Amino acid sequence: MIRAGYRLVPDLPEPMRPWRDRPVAWGNVSPSTGTYHLDADGVYMYYPDDGADPYDHPVGQCQFGLGCLASYRTEPDQARRALFLTRARAQADRLIGQHVEARGAWWFPYPFDYAHAVHSGVDYQAPWYSGMAQGEALSLFVQLAQVDGIGTADRDRYLAAADGAFASLQALDDGYPWVVNLDSDGYLWIQEYPGAAPGTGDYTYNGKIFAAFGLYDYACATGSSAAAELYDACATTLAAHFSGLRNTRWHSFYCGTHRIPAPTYHQHHVNLVRQLHWQTGSPDFADMTDRLVDDYPSPAVAGRVAFEAGDHTLYRFDTAASGAWTAAGADAELERRTVTFSRDTAASASMRRRIQGRGIYCRISDGPYAGWWVGESWSAAYLRGIHLPTVYRPGRRITFPGGGVPVAAYRIADDGTEISAKTVGFPEPSNAPADQRAIVNGRPMYRIAAGGLTGYWVAASAVTADSQPAVG
Repeated sequence: MIRAGYRLVPDLPEPMRPWRDRPVAWGNVSPSTGTYHLDADGVYMYYPDDGADPYDHPVGQCQFGLGCLASYRTEPDQARRALFLTRARAQADRLIGQHVEARGAWWFPYPFDYAHAVHSGVDYQAPWYSGMAQGEALSLFVQLAQVDGIGTADRDRYLAAADGAFASLQALDDGYPWVVNLDSDGYLWIQEYPGAAPGTGDYTYNGKIFAAFGLYDYACATGSSAAAELYDACATTLAAHFSGLRNTRWHSFYCGTHRIPAPTYHQHHVNLVRQLHWQTGSPDFADMTDRLVDDYPSPAVAGRVAFEAGDHTLYRFDTAASGAWTAAGADAELERRTVTFSRDTAASASMRRRIQGRGIYCRISDGPYAGWWVGESWSAAYLRGIHLPTVYRPGRRITFPGGGVPVAAYRIADDGTEISAKTVGFPEPSNAPADQRAIVNGRPMYRIAAGGLTGYWVAASAVTADSQPAVG
């Protein structure tokens, strides 16, 4: 089992800890219709057909419970808090009640047949098991055991369940059920979709990382060195196989087996790898986050596009108004036109996203050019403001070039207004810490966190950021 030595950061601020970014909204705390809704006991169940008997869905139950806990922590109303906690406990209690024991571990079965619509080979007959569910159940049990007001008996019960779930992540592919294996190079995988033959699987990236969050929670709560070592091995695997996840300048891949771009999962990958940076403190995962953000930045960004005076080429693309990507004819150019502005101007934009095979474009949403796209190019045309920030914790070391090479630095308001600017140059390479990276007025930039440039942004292209050598 290959480990690169990634260490856990146990004292993360509350909002940076696992699952805090996925709260259940109050309006969704009691779903009563749809494919997934609560049964009479408040358990999140899978209803494949109207009127059919429901099935347990371990990942759904874990995520609903963890989301309710995230809301419980921040909800000020006591009655609402109580219901969030009740819902979280109902999921955990159901998982405990339905678990099976094998090879000294607890397993949480899926009691329905399942075949993946796209990924060949992911075809199961009930019961089947998922490493994603095993790791997320581990998080749910640990986090419930840490809730103030949970009685001693219930806390012990949840910790015992956590011990059982953790044992399943220690059981390599030497029996059934199994969800963990070493690949041919010795890298550890927690398989969201383990194959029929031990040691085979879909090698799904998001499921493995979500499961690793359970190891993080368990190691931090119990001090388990074995859990910390497994977490290190999981992080090491992702670092070594990042090229398998990444799909340069497009949506990342869902899994290592099929290598199919995953439009609906790319932003999950961004968020998950960012959390690995926080949990390990390693710049490796900060650098990976930055690359994924640049490959396909979240299109859920709007604002004002600034145009310099002069000529600009505008485009129409075969893309839904929502910006959603579809495989057929994706992003094909339909029309282009050149427009000339006699002075600097601006227009509203409803979206900023990568166009397949091209760069980053903004969709104009008002005026005579509504519905047209313009390629982002600083300083000719760009979306004003500070967008898609990644918080570094710890900060990263930024190196300014030597030889007196000038580097421009800017203080920027949230709406993109330049507050002040200065140019610096150093005879020798010089370092400074950065606490954020964001798209600032159309360019990736770092925010300096100490020294004479505190609070100033510098273009990422003008400096270099630290990153440990990739493992593998």
